[in-house]
Amino acid sequence: MDRLDAMSVLVAVVEAGSLSAAARRLGMPLATVSRKVNELEAHLRTRLLTRTTRQLALTEAGASYVAACRRILEEVGEAERAATGEYAQPKGELALTAPVVFGRLHVLPVVTEFLAQYPEIDVRLSLADRVVNLMEERVDAAVRIGALPDSALVAVGVGAIRRVVCASPAYLAAHGVPRQPRDLAAHQCVTFEGVEGRTWAFRDGKEPSRDAAKNALVPQPVTSRLAVNTAEAAIDAALQGVGVTRVLSYQVAQAVREGRLDLLLEAHEPAPWPVSLVHGGQTPLPLKLRAFLDFATPRLRARIEAARIGPDAGSQV
Repeated sequence: MDRLDAMSVLVAVVEAGSLSAAARRLGMPLATVSRKVNELEAHLRTRLLTRTTRQLALTEAGASYVAACRRILEEVGEAERAATGEYAQPKGELALTAPVVFGRLHVLPVVTEFLAQYPEIDVRLSLADRVVNLMEERVDAAVRIGALPDSALVAVGVGAIRRVVCASPAYLAAHGVPRQPRDLAAHQCVTFEGVEGRTWAFRDGKEPSRDAAKNALVPQPVTSRLAVNTAEAAIDAALQGVGVTRVLSYQVAQAVREGRLDLLLEAHEPAPWPVSLVHGGQTPLPLKLRAFLDFATPRLRARIEAARIGPDAGSQV
């Protein structure tokens, strides 16, 4: 048995969610995939997977073993990349992830420029509105929006974005302009579960204090006439005059500049969320990743800077 090969197949099965899906991904017969997993279990004398007709799950021993397999395979990959010269010349596949809308608007254009400049690097870009585990999903770098928890990841700040309240001029002409967060109680709202749902938090309108304890946010329940699960849907509904919505500033920058949406309650906005490029900080850093970080960091900063909106665009995003 080729143990590294069997480990790779096992990891593929876990990532794909089934033996048949892994067989399709690996381009090998289902029987071969099943045999390699069985041989690995026989070698270890323990069951790694619990299989039923509907699902596949790791046993406790399997979960710890797969985590070890991922580390071993990554170390082998690093050694092979060093031996084949990847650390002398940027090449290979780079796996990236970013939030859906931010990724489409800002990361994808940077990636296309990067590909043109580095013809020997291929990119796998996954857009998802969830926190991707870089090690478990074998991702080289991620764009994260929001405060970062303490971890071993290395983060490079590329800007900040606001949580903005907005509505169409037609809606405001018909229903009036809210001047204080409490005024929202009398307004129709379009809520997006990805930001705050049906309770929006605001500052009290005073200048932010250096004492974080004095910057506590005040919750404001809102009446949700329409609840959606994507920012694009919330923005489209607001453009059609359904009501007031709250999204992230870069998502409505163009509509605000074009006068199709008006910003509201800017003095009461919470502090902007940071935007960061994060990676595992492995040593030595693969040249393909170093090349991307050096290329993408200034370009993402410039794009976020250009996306500033509102009369205070010179001070925050």
